[in-house]
Amino acid sequence: MAKKKCVAQYNEECSMLRNRRGQMNTGEQSPVSTHHESTQEDDRLSEGDSQSLNGTSAQHDQGIYSPNNEAQSTAFFLLVVLLSFSTRLYKIMEPPHVCWDETHFGKMGSYYINRTFFFDVHPPLGKMLIGLAGYMTGYDGTYPFLKPGDRYEHHNYWGMRGFCASLGSCLPPFAYLTVLELSQSPTAALITAAVLAFDTGCITISQYILLDPILMFFIMGAVLSMVKFNRQRYRPFSTPWWFWLVLTGVNLSGALGVKFVGLFVILLVGMNTAWDLWSLLGDLHLSLIDFGKHVLSRVFGLILLPLFLYVTIFAVHFVVLNKSGPGDGFFSSAFQSRLIGNNLHNASMPEYLAYGSIITVKNLRIAGGYLHSHWHLYPEGVGAKQQQVTAYLHKDYNNMWLVHRSNDSDAQSGEPDLVRHGDIIQLEHKETTRNLHSHLHEAPLTKKHFQVTGYGINGTGDPNDLWQVEVCGGRKGDLVKVLRSKVRFLHRATGCVLYSSGKTLPKWGWEQVEITCSPYLKETPNSQWNIEDHINTKLPNISLSVLKPHFLEILLESHIVMIRGNSGLKPKDNEMNSKPWHWPINYQGLRFSGVNETEYRVYLLGNPVIWWLNLVSLGLYVVMVAVASLALRRGVQLDKRRIEHCRVLMEGGGLLLLGWLLHYVPFYTMGRILYYHHYFPAMLFSSMLTVHLHPKMNFEIGCSLFSSSVYICFSLCLSKPCSFYMFHPLSYGMRGPLAHDPDSTMAGLKWMDSWEF
Repeated sequence: MAKKKCVAQYNEECSMLRNRRGQMNTGEQSPVSTHHESTQEDDRLSEGDSQSLNGTSAQHDQGIYSPNNEAQSTAFFLLVVLLSFSTRLYKIMEPPHVCWDETHFGKMGSYYINRTFFFDVHPPLGKMLIGLAGYMTGYDGTYPFLKPGDRYEHHNYWGMRGFCASLGSCLPPFAYLTVLELSQSPTAALITAAVLAFDTGCITISQYILLDPILMFFIMGAVLSMVKFNRQRYRPFSTPWWFWLVLTGVNLSGALGVKFVGLFVILLVGMNTAWDLWSLLGDLHLSLIDFGKHVLSRVFGLILLPLFLYVTIFAVHFVVLNKSGPGDGFFSSAFQSRLIGNNLHNASMPEYLAYGSIITVKNLRIAGGYLHSHWHLYPEGVGAKQQQVTAYLHKDYNNMWLVHRSNDSDAQSGEPDLVRHGDIIQLEHKETTRNLHSHLHEAPLTKKHFQVTGYGINGTGDPNDLWQVEVCGGRKGDLVKVLRSKVRFLHRATGCVLYSSGKTLPKWGWEQVEITCSPYLKETPNSQWNIEDHINTKLPNISLSVLKPHFLEILLESHIVMIRGNSGLKPKDNEMNSKPWHWPINYQGLRFSGVNETEYRVYLLGNPVIWWLNLVSLGLYVVMVAVASLALRRGVQLDKRRIEHCRVLMEGGGLLLLGWLLHYVPFYTMGRILYYHHYFPAMLFSSMLTVHLHPKMNFEIGCSLFSSSVYICFSLCLSKPCSFYMFHPLSYGMRGPLAHDPDSTMAGLKWMDSWEF
């Protein structure tokens, strides 16, 4: 009886609420305020009676618009789509040559078409999609993408550029829908879309074969899906509720599958979900069983499903790239044995190391490289001026070494003697005939270690060429197994151990990895090696097919290689290195193509009017939220409309501010090289946050100063098309005199000396 009475009371309140909505819709109040007042009423219903009905959900009307308002919103959306696609696809074939990082990602798309294995510091989804787009539009994967400026000639590149531009064109419509959900204002949503549609930086970065438009597509897709899912909170476990939950998870896996920057949007969605669950836990009308259902559904949609899709991306990646290629050397010998065309694939070689063998020695640290030497000497002032010894990540003839006895008396006939644990050997470089050598000079980069060089000639050197072989975990007399044994090389004269530091040498070392002799004898992968290639015609061979690793092993190894590769991206000599504080102020752009008057020049730079407005709005938003919070805290008398406006300002705007912080602040902690384009995901959030200060939604709480500031800001916003017209040559290409020349088309527009167009 109590339950029936509760249901009846609930239905009566819903009926009264609908009547009030009808009265308000016929009055003078705006559709926005009508929706927000009804939302407040629905909040009280859903937090009370509706959730006590054991599965009966409140029939909460969301996004109530009048027919005119719905028509206006639809018209605005279609206008945004038309504007976005037209600005991104315009002159998509220009310039007809390789621009900036197209040399990397276009080449990687070709690798997928040719099924050639390569290494990149980013997860594979973006490159896979680029390769698929090229394949579907007739590109045959034969263009080499050697360097920026190389002309495409007859090669079909429009499909890959068009695919990236199409995904970049989705950003303004996604922003429109996101702000529409957060603010319920079609006008505010239209301004947001215009900000992104007229931004020269967003246009430029969308028009080329790059990962950025693909990454931002998934980031904005995840944010839009999350906001849509939040709007379904009053219809739990309904079809739309499940649809937006699952779509959020799909977009999260897509963002992370393109770049590890996708972790930031995963963190944003995770924090939003945690707050949502915390609110549900505080609802005493919700049973613990129902709360458990909410938790499990989110675990499925936002953790298990994205994880499954992410792993599936790598499964497809490993299946497609099954041929040996330039990335082999970054991975372990066992990993390489699965690649068709690799010298370890279905190969056979002698099982045990012997004197007189020709070998390659690979460091067990992921991306530790092969023991390598070449004719170049260490420069003056870097230890002894002897032949360089480095670690090289690629297979090369200069990785070959001859194994000699310490007394240089290898057996000349019959069965060669096998190398055993504890033996003392010499390693002679096959190409230069110099011995692997160490002495008490400090290493080039790791100053507490000793230098390793090539010394002597034709195998003749001195006692500093002697190394003791140590099989990790072995005993005296144990044999050294090719590929299987973990081996260390202890220097007899100094007692140090051969070591790959993982540090990249300067240009004099050809940017290869530093090799040292470490006095610290603790066993680590940096000091452990395995014998990979082994040539000795006097020994019988065995098959290496038993070495192929299983999927989880190669998945784990690939992630370790990517993470270490990412952290190893350090600024090179004289290379432009952007800093995070440069980005919000639009301090310096990035040259995509051309450097002089005769070349076709494209310059990545955000529309300065938009970017500086975004920067001002960030500070203004913080001040307005502080004033609104203070007014509410002090009990200032506000009508329902203004209270609802404050809620939208703090909740919707707070979500966007958090998104900006998560996609911007972490870059201050990164030691790797950074570029201007890393800011663009954060710029999407700052642009949407700017429009939360739209005058139709000004959250006036008796402080005309802030309302006036908002109107001033959005008066400036009207200049977006004008500023776009002035700066559009940055995106669509320039020829002729540079900006400092009065005859230049960009004369007078170089507002900052750091701009280089």
